[in-house]
Amino acid sequence: MSAHEAGALHAPGYGSVATVPAWLRPPADVNELIPQLWAGTVRRKESGALEVGGVDVRDLAAQHGTPAYVLDEADFRARAVALRDAFHDAFADLCGGADVYYACKAFLCTEVARWLIQDGLRLDACSGGELAVVLRAGARPEDICLHGNNKSDAELERAVAAGIGRIVVDSLPEIDRLADIAARHGARAPVMLRVTVGVEAHTHEYIATAHEDQKFGLSLSGGAAALGVRRVLDRPELELRGLHSHIGSQIFDTGGFEVAARRLLGLHAQVVRDHGVSLPEIDLGGGFGVAYTSEHDPLAPKTLADALAEIVKRECRTLGVDVPRVSVEPGRAIAGPSTFTLYRAGTIKDVVLEHGAIRRYVAVDGGMSDNIRTALYDADYSCTVASRASSAEPVLARVVGKHCESGDVLVKDEFLPSDLTAGDLLAVPGTGAYCRSMASQYNHVPRPPVIAVRDRAARVLVRRETEDDLFALEVL
Repeated sequence: MSAHEAGALHAPGYGSVATVPAWLRPPADVNELIPQLWAGTVRRKESGALEVGGVDVRDLAAQHGTPAYVLDEADFRARAVALRDAFHDAFADLCGGADVYYACKAFLCTEVARWLIQDGLRLDACSGGELAVVLRAGARPEDICLHGNNKSDAELERAVAAGIGRIVVDSLPEIDRLADIAARHGARAPVMLRVTVGVEAHTHEYIATAHEDQKFGLSLSGGAAALGVRRVLDRPELELRGLHSHIGSQIFDTGGFEVAARRLLGLHAQVVRDHGVSLPEIDLGGGFGVAYTSEHDPLAPKTLADALAEIVKRECRTLGVDVPRVSVEPGRAIAGPSTFTLYRAGTIKDVVLEHGAIRRYVAVDGGMSDNIRTALYDADYSCTVASRASSAEPVLARVVGKHCESGDVLVKDEFLPSDLTAGDLLAVPGTGAYCRSMASQYNHVPRPPVIAVRDRAARVLVRRETEDDLFALEVL
């Protein structure tokens, strides 16, 4: 194990330190907050404690307990509006604007869906449960999109009966199932055809979704996409609205989108030419990256929207087709940075590794049941002491959970003050996307609450589970 290039920063008497990733640098000030990692209203008070929306995290912990997901409502809504406006403005002169669908899989509850509806976004559901939530929240059916690689007949029935704006068809068998269901309802279902464009997005293999060897979509190179177009057009119960592509998640450049748009619009032009039909829409998906650590540098909404507009404009001009109405599906880019998870530290111990290297383990009162992403995707996170400031030297630490798994890691590498002690509060930023959505009751640990904070007031959006909730589904 090699020492960090900047030197061994550790508690007095330690001779070595575990290897750290190249992007992680020992902080000059262990109390500093890196702005791009945190929601807009998070700051460190003169007392040293963090506050969000004008509320001290120590008060949140006292009132609501830990762990807890703390959501900055103003930040969440500002990010949604910024994406809405950026894409509308970038595409206004090309196709009258663009539609932004919030990808509900990132995080969803009824109140959050209501915010998005009020702020003029559309909603992208990928299950019957998500569809139920957005309908409950009052979304107009025409503003809802339904995804899914294995939609049940019941989910398709509900979507058709509700009259939702579009159903993204993911396979050839689904085309006939959906058409038969629409026929029974006397309806004509609006369809987007999901195309696998063969783009290898620069992201983790589990969240790259447009290469050929995976479960989503109809292959462009294999001919399934062209066959899907013909099948949809052959069924009068279906209205082909356009083509859809999604290349993956946590993407920081537009190169993959450029290749995907070129291939998708190539098929779009072919359909218009060969079948003499008008395809009014095209969807470029989402996957826009956010900052989890100092290594990440996400694109600003305007930069992203302007780049995609230029790509679509250029490709349509080359192909000699009109620019269709464009839509995108961000989820993480809205929800992710708007939330942090508040934990309380418990057991702290140092482990001696090979060649005398030291790793400090800081265990908290949550873990992989409230954030599975580190274990599942090898995701990186940051964290900071939230309940006070410290003047102690930083030490390389690993933040772990309380679960009975050695892979129960929340933050693989972070410099924390060497005087960290049991009872201190820790905050992990960037946990608004997929953490609550993928949370479990592993080890029968109840899931944390979601607390929204705004204008010096906090309110519960999703309550903490109790032991009664753990028993609720049991049948004796």
